[in-house]
Amino acid sequence: METLRQKKGFICDMDGVIYHGSRLLPGVKEFVDWLYKEDKQFLFLTNASGKTPRELQQKLKRMGLDVDESHFYTSALATAKFLSRQSPGCSAYVIGEPGLFNALHDAGIIINDVDPDYVVIGESTNYNYDSICRAMRLVMNGAKLIGTNPDLTGPSEDGIVPACQAFVAPIEVTTGKRAYYVGKPNPLMMRTGLQMLGVHSSEAAMIGDRMDTDIIAGIESGLDPILVLSGVTKREDVERYPYRPRLILNGVGDIVPK
Repeated sequence: METLRQKKGFICDMDGVIYHGSRLLPGVKEFVDWLYKEDKQFLFLTNASGKTPRELQQKLKRMGLDVDESHFYTSALATAKFLSRQSPGCSAYVIGEPGLFNALHDAGIIINDVDPDYVVIGESTNYNYDSICRAMRLVMNGAKLIGTNPDLTGPSEDGIVPACQAFVAPIEVTTGKRAYYVGKPNPLMMRTGLQMLGVHSSEAAMIGDRMDTDIIAGIESGLDPILVLSGVTKREDVERYPYRPRLILNGVGDIVPK
C-alpha cells in the first residue's frame, strides 16, 4: 500500500469508484481530501459520454464533494479529440447524450444525418429502432463507425444496465463493420490522461472497478493497476481473467493512511 501512496498521479474511474448512482461511496471524501493534502495530481476519467465535465463537477458537488472541473475527462472528449485529429472539419451522425454532442461541437465536428463521414454512438436514453436503422444505412453507405467506449454494461441504482457497446452491436451485426472504440482501455485516452496530469505512467496508478476496461487499461498503459470492489467486478470474478490487478481494495478509502 505504501508504494501506491507514493505515486504522484492517480487516474480514477468514476461510477463504481467515486459514486454509485446519486450516492457518494464510502471513503471517497477522505480520499479526495488526502489527494489535495498530499498535492497529488489526479483525474476522474470516465467511459460514460453523456455528461460534460461541468455536469460531472456539479453532480459531485450535490453529493458534497467539491472538485474543479479540470479534474474530469470523458470518452466524449476523447472521441471528439480523436475525430478532429483524424479528419479536421468532418461530420458525424450521433446517437448519444448532450455531453457527446457538446464535445463534438466544440471540436468543430458538424452534425450530419444525411451523408456523414462518421457514425458516432455513445450511451443514450433516446436509442430506438429508427436511430438503429439510420445508423445502419449510413454505415452501409460508407460512414465509419465509432463507439465512444467498449463497455457492454454499467452500474445503476437499479442494477446493471446496457452500455455503449451494447448499443453499437446491432449496427455492427447488420452491416458487418466493426466499430473503433475510443474510450478505455484504448491507450489514446490513457495517454491523454497522463498528459493532463503531467506525470509519467510509472508514477501513476489507475484505479477502477472493472477488470475488462480499467485494469487492462492500466496494465497496457504502464500504470499501476488497482481494482476496487465497490462497483462492477467482484473478487471471485478476478480469476476469470488472464491478467491481474496489483492490488485489490474494498474502495478508495483504503488508500488513505489511518
